[in-house]
Amino acid sequence: MAQAVFQNKVVVVTGASEGIGRSLALQLAPQKPKLVLAARTRERLESLAEECRRLGAEALPVPTDVTDPEACKALIDQAVAAFGGVDVLVNNAGTTMWTRFDEIRDLSIIERLMRLNFMGSVYPTWHALPYLKRAKGRIVVVSSVTGLTGVPTRSAYSATKHAQVGFFDSLRVELRTDGVTVTIVCPDYVVSDIHRRALGPDGLPMGRTTPVARNAMTADECAALMIPAMEQRERLLITSRRGRLGRWAKLVLPSLVDGVAAWAIRQRH
Repeated sequence: MAQAVFQNKVVVVTGASEGIGRSLALQLAPQKPKLVLAARTRERLESLAEECRRLGAEALPVPTDVTDPEACKALIDQAVAAFGGVDVLVNNAGTTMWTRFDEIRDLSIIERLMRLNFMGSVYPTWHALPYLKRAKGRIVVVSSVTGLTGVPTRSAYSATKHAQVGFFDSLRVELRTDGVTVTIVCPDYVVSDIHRRALGPDGLPMGRTTPVARNAMTADECAALMIPAMEQRERLLITSRRGRLGRWAKLVLPSLVDGVAAWAIRQRH
């Protein structure tokens, strides 16, 4: 039997304690990788690490706030100390918002989202890059379809995801001769606790799950699509048909895409 792609590979996953990150770690675990699991909540990380070990992986939980560059350095340092390097970095940590820009009462929302969603993927990447170059490794970025087109009530969130796409598209070109590849994942609506933590107009978490979108994907389904894309070092994975259609329609019928996006938000789709 052929060796699994990620067997014995050191895979760092941020935002690992729930949602897509948790599902990805559990689905990778049977390949017997060396998982480095990062998130802010120690208890959830330790529980996840134990599950991953039962499935065949080695697992190191590292409580990490990715908005802190020193914490990101410590994350990579611990991965290298424990396992000797980094082969795959999955930048998954993030949060969202749910409010119109003209209803925002706390502009710090925009800075906070940018620091978590964008800088929280830049910091780990910068610290991991020497090891990724040595391994000719993989960078995986969980962005969003909102990183490809604007979505009402998601203005700041969409900005952070556009920034991710632009940054990592550029980095891909820079790293061509180093053998390091970049896979950008753009999920459509995924059922996750991220929506319960979505920031409202006052800058506070809404504390409730938004209505489930039509044809919403589970975190398990999203992770199952991600793994083959990671294995094959794909450039871009858009997880829904409407996301793929929307990307191309925006080039020829941008006003139609704007109208569909506005209608979808009104209908909670």
